[in-house]
Amino acid sequence: MTNSFKLMQGNEACVEGAIAAGMKFYAGYPITPSTEIAELCSEKLPVVGGKFIQMEDEIAGMAAVIGASLTGQKSMTATSGPGFSLKQENIGYASYAEIPCVIVNVQRGGPSTGQPTSPSQGDVMQARWGTHGDHPIIAICPSSVKETFDLTIRAFNLSEKYRIPVILLMDEVVGHMREKIELPDIADIEIIDRKRPNCDSDEYLPYKAEADLVPLMADFGAGYRYHVTGLAHDETGFPSNSYEVADKLIRRLMNKIEIHKDDIITWEEENIDDADVLIIAFGGVARSAKAAIKQLRENGIKVGLFRPITIWPFPQERLRELADKVKVMIVVEMNLGQLILEVQRICNNIVKIDGVNKVNGEIIYPEEIVTKVLEVI
Repeated sequence: MTNSFKLMQGNEACVEGAIAAGMKFYAGYPITPSTEIAELCSEKLPVVGGKFIQMEDEIAGMAAVIGASLTGQKSMTATSGPGFSLKQENIGYASYAEIPCVIVNVQRGGPSTGQPTSPSQGDVMQARWGTHGDHPIIAICPSSVKETFDLTIRAFNLSEKYRIPVILLMDEVVGHMREKIELPDIADIEIIDRKRPNCDSDEYLPYKAEADLVPLMADFGAGYRYHVTGLAHDETGFPSNSYEVADKLIRRLMNKIEIHKDDIITWEEENIDDADVLIIAFGGVARSAKAAIKQLRENGIKVGLFRPITIWPFPQERLRELADKVKVMIVVEMNLGQLILEVQRICNNIVKIDGVNKVNGEIIYPEEIVTKVLEVI
């Protein structure tokens, strides 16, 4: 088979990528600007033998996704800012009980109902810290329609590999943008499935970690009976009041991501080698940043781009290396300063850091980035 070309919206590419990854269950509640994901899942999942359910609210949608994943189905939900807030309690449950699933957040202006049809990147910190307690999370952020397809597949692969909820942190610009993209042959796509036990059912310990710190995961209904809880639990899955058990569990959950950061974290660099100014941008805004860099370079100003694709865990080691090579960093984001907090934490005593911020419902334009660069050099 050969690759195919299509004119596709970002939200549509998300659905196509999810189905290519093996998604068989979707539950959610329609919310602008992610609604097309639910609509397309309702059409396409039955064709591949999957199930779509429109739930009564976002909380129930997240709960249904957790339940479906426990039966062995690759599961996804999609939402935007207010719905993402409602899902947080169950995202924490999925993190603690190690239930793989994918949560798409097509960000819009907020807080509250905010600007439903306008772009924003205001959920960066909520993606990392939205649910309470110490918990692991992976969040990845596409900046094009093709990358949305690719990263949706990657979100499922990471979720299955590490038994963790993965957030696809999109923004309205990418979700509603249409581009011509080339879809690969399904046979050429790497698909990762969760590791399942093959021992006798009475020997199975659902939360006994393997060497990679990730436990094997049996499907409900496959002959393995086990307990799942949001309470601190031991290797059997049953609650425990032991301080030692709770400490060991939380540290393992965090470490299973920490020790695999080289596999998880990705980023893009452009014009880095001779840059005096480093622009840090992600999602739809990175496209404006690239246009600004092209204009500045044409005028002899040495500017480079660092685009985190994995937002959480953040690629801090590489950014720290780049901080020693440039004179100033400019963080460009559609909020009043969220990712810049992470950049400041990592690089504040090494290099000057400034920001370009916008919260009026418009994307940041290349000219606004150019103006900031000219101010600081």
